[in-house]
Amino acid sequence: MRSGVVSAVVVIVLGAIVAGCVSTVPGSGPMTRSQTASSANLQLGLAYLQQGNLPLAKDKIDRALKQNPGDSNAQAARAMLAERLGDEAGADRYYRAAARIAPSNPEISNNYAVFLCRTGRVDDGVNRFVQAARNPLYGTPEAAFTNAGVCERGAGRLDAASEHFARALQVRPGHVEAAVQLGDLDLSRGKVSEARAFIERFVQSFRPTPDLLLLMVRICRAQGDRVTEERYARRLRVEFPSSDQARQLSTLPARRAGS
Repeated sequence: MRSGVVSAVVVIVLGAIVAGCVSTVPGSGPMTRSQTASSANLQLGLAYLQQGNLPLAKDKIDRALKQNPGDSNAQAARAMLAERLGDEAGADRYYRAAARIAPSNPEISNNYAVFLCRTGRVDDGVNRFVQAARNPLYGTPEAAFTNAGVCERGAGRLDAASEHFARALQVRPGHVEAAVQLGDLDLSRGKVSEARAFIERFVQSFRPTPDLLLLMVRICRAQGDRVTEERYARRLRVEFPSSDQARQLSTLPARRAGS
């Protein structure tokens, strides 16, 4: 569950780069021929990257960088490609270049933070997530705070993780991923009653998702409340019959003896 948030961020930021690579800096005037060619190659390279065609992605993105090395989007795209190729040193170099060119770009900061957390540089990653969340140009600060919590949780900093999930919910009370993360964290820490009270309130206030319903099943099972467990399990099967979460019901750990 925890890694899923971080992975999702990469997709979001990749989409933002696709959307942004055809624009020019306000007040910079028309694009030069080289910049236009770079933008076209970058779009192609990102499309190939999304498709998993890494050789063609590398060819196009490298061309884009050669034609316009001052393009932060091209540098960020090359960093993501380096990650896919297993070149951590290269990815770090390109991310840093993108951040130098566009220090106020929250998408680049967020994506670099994902990379830093994946490679164990938790403090740097969390700081960049928080910077992105506090940037008024960033449209989804709740996602950045949630990912800061995921990064902290992965490093065993559970109190800090809980604070970041709560901060995400302060920014957007209906942010499901933060709610699931916070409830799951409380459950894993043995705060079962707290997890149940929080998730029940959330389910009553916002549209339930498969993750929320499965989490309630797990919480009720931990408490030995078979009646409520079955009610939420039935909702999950009826409302989301083809979901992965519905399929996971059959693989949950057995109830405690005597439950």
